[in-house]
Amino acid sequence: MTYSSFAVTQDGPIARITLNRPDKRNSMTPEFWAELPDAVGKLSDEGQTRVLILEAEGPVFTAGMDISVFTNPNALATGTSSHREAFMTAALALQDSFTAFETARFPVIASMQGPCVGGGVDMICACDLRFGTRDAWLRIEETNIGMFADVGTLQRLPKLIPEGVARELAYTGENLTPERAEKLGLYNAVLEDAESLRNHVDRIASSIASKAPLTISGTKRSFLYARDHSVADSLQHAMTLQAAMWSTDDIREAMTARGEKREGNFTPLTPVKRMGRS
Repeated sequence: MTYSSFAVTQDGPIARITLNRPDKRNSMTPEFWAELPDAVGKLSDEGQTRVLILEAEGPVFTAGMDISVFTNPNALATGTSSHREAFMTAALALQDSFTAFETARFPVIASMQGPCVGGGVDMICACDLRFGTRDAWLRIEETNIGMFADVGTLQRLPKLIPEGVARELAYTGENLTPERAEKLGLYNAVLEDAESLRNHVDRIASSIASKAPLTISGTKRSFLYARDHSVADSLQHAMTLQAAMWSTDDIREAMTARGEKREGNFTPLTPVKRMGRS
């Protein structure tokens, strides 16, 4: 598939979504919000991808929402109750665009070679892992333009860093440096430059891709459930999930491969056949 605001490439079990509008600071056009969940959903349903890397071209990872979104009077009409209901419905779809990263059957790694602003923070908060260069600072820009972040930052960021720090960043609209992001645990690591970042992220992705796909999918599902539920509920969910996804073949192959000092040869996830789709 060809998309207008990013490129999708596949290298074996590792897929990449590359934001490729560097001359526009990889801003998020109206098309982006429809294309992203479509691309992620297709990769997830096909069952071949074991890990997805989200990256970008140019000096800026993303400047967030493209200015064209704010200049479209039809999209932002709120003059009547009916308009406001339609506005809310459309805005909820924007949230779904990033939730696609969470519902994907594989981990998503954000690889940030430069600043990440506004909607970009919403986006990377929905990823499983985040890595950046020393140029990859973050800013909750919505505060600075008279609105509050409403596409995931305020809901996910306090689950990733101390809530007091998340509030500080949201209330002030000030930058979060990569060094502080790493100390807080938001970034898994900060690398010196774009080349070092790519090498490091590729190594992490390869390590994930070498594991049994069912194991990684189940682990991700369990993490997400535990984030939003009690320990008791999450333990019950984990055992139900384990019983449903237990694979004697994967366990045998993993142990054999370890003994023979080789990578395991695991069966890909079964493609998802959605009703009414070819």
